[in-house]
Amino acid sequence: METIEISKVTINDLDQLQKISRQTFFETYSALNTEENMTKYLQENFSIKNLSIELKNENSEQYFAALEDKVIGYLKLNFGIAQTELKNNKSIEIERIYVLKDFHGKNIGQQLYEKAINIARDKNADYIWLGVWVENPRAIRFYKKNGFIEFDKHIFKLGEDEQTDIMMKLELK
Repeated sequence: METIEISKVTINDLDQLQKISRQTFFETYSALNTEENMTKYLQENFSIKNLSIELKNENSEQYFAALEDKVIGYLKLNFGIAQTELKNNKSIEIERIYVLKDFHGKNIGQQLYEKAINIARDKNADYIWLGVWVENPRAIRFYKKNGFIEFDKHIFKLGEDEQTDIMMKLELK
């Protein structure tokens, strides 16, 4: 397993956050979505303005995974009211774990996941949860391998397309 450096993203990292966010999201979902929906989602959700708001939110944290000073992935966690759905003070949401395609299978995602679990335990969370697209079997396998179980579904809007996400959680207590 390659050792990566995991560091908290700051407002000074905004351009790099936008770059890695757009690139990893595009690599992950472009083959199964229309160009129009992808373009709309990337422009709206990963705009400098939107990412700046996310970074300034005290109930969210983002972390870069870097290998030899190159950002190759990132993690976004939400606490309390920043969570996209449950908004439970005893839970933490993993909103995003993304790794550049060239680094898939190299345990980078696992290291980011372990960072999330350590933060959740430090914050004394009862459980950690996330939503994963039903059309992303690789991610579903990853979370199941790490002990997550399905508990619900929700709609994720990508451009004009309403997609179904499986909601999964891992009890920590």
